[in-house]
Amino acid sequence: MKRAVFPGSFDPFTLGHMDIVLRGTTIFDEIIIGIGANSEKEYMFSLEQRKGFIEKCLSNQPQVRVVSYKGMTIDFCREMEANYILRGVRNNGDFEFEKAIARTNRKLSEIETVFLLTSAQTSFISSSIVREIIRNQGDYTQLVPDCVRV
Repeated sequence: MKRAVFPGSFDPFTLGHMDIVLRGTTIFDEIIIGIGANSEKEYMFSLEQRKGFIEKCLSNQPQVRVVSYKGMTIDFCREMEANYILRGVRNNGDFEFEKAIARTNRKLSEIETVFLLTSAQTSFISSSIVREIIRNQGDYTQLVPDCVRV
């Protein structure tokens, strides 16, 4: 079975994330969306809210599950018996950052990272931009799935 972990904070889950997950389901038998907990990061949405958003968004995708974790992603992958990490790449900056992490993960484990380029329609969307729009009472609804609207 080809099982991948799609790690992130998903604060909030965006149409870009949704695009990567749905396209990933055509490659992997199972995708585990791993919501990483970082005690040094301030989140807009609680872990429970983020998990709930994602589960609601992907309730019709039986091959996708949502699990929170602490610690290193490669340790979480081992725990979940996943041999792949799935990552979305929007631009060159993302690629350079993700490439360094992927090489480090590969050096420390047998886990491969698979990159999917974001679709043109979602390539500009980031959770940090969505959070800023929400903070300023802007219309963020075109950037997130319906199930994430607050």
